[in-house]
Amino acid sequence: MSRKPIATKEQSPQRPLTPSAKHPLRRFLRKPFQIIRANFRAYLIINVIVYGSFIAGLVAAMVFPNLGATQVAIQEDNGTFDLVRSLLNNPWLFSLTILGVNVMTGALWIVLPSLIVPFTGIAIFAYKAFTLGLPIAPTTARAAVIWIPHSLTALIEFQAYALLMFGAYILGRSWVRPATIGARNRRQGYVRGLQQLGWLSLSALPLFIVGAIWEAFSIRYLIHPLTQWLL
Repeated sequence: MSRKPIATKEQSPQRPLTPSAKHPLRRFLRKPFQIIRANFRAYLIINVIVYGSFIAGLVAAMVFPNLGATQVAIQEDNGTFDLVRSLLNNPWLFSLTILGVNVMTGALWIVLPSLIVPFTGIAIFAYKAFTLGLPIAPTTARAAVIWIPHSLTALIEFQAYALLMFGAYILGRSWVRPATIGARNRRQGYVRGLQQLGWLSLSALPLFIVGAIWEAFSIRYLIHPLTQWLL
């Protein structure tokens, strides 16, 4: 009676590595774009909400200056401006502080509420974006000059917030309508939506880092020369 040879560990065929296994960084870069491409219309709508709310705050402060002045007074009273002044001479520490504030803002205003009630973070941060635009509206000549470098800051950082809001939308939709993500029930839909939120959150982190560095260094080294040159 013949016996089939028993495959040892050394003799067993090795399964070839997939491209994602060989290059985890490639998967890290590719996965968020796959999520965006599969839900591109929703991604565009989220961007309109984020940037539109922020621009609405800028316009409201220009039309009603008291709104912006009130927000400036609040930040002066709570020590925000004092903190900024104390960090100006150390742009790297300033960058780290900005990064911490931005990440905490995204976590507390977008992600955490959306983990509890579907879509809540979208509405909450839309209001937050509106209030963020009030104190920095270009209502004076100096404020307009500040916006030359700060417009890039807003573009980068609010894109990071938009990715978090987009992830909150995916989570909420998967939770309420599990079939949209191929899940059998809401529990599975929540888990799969949470995974996609995680991927989008990871892709937002580099934007937060770049935005924080640019904001700190532009405030430290660009605003004063620009105001001296243009005003």
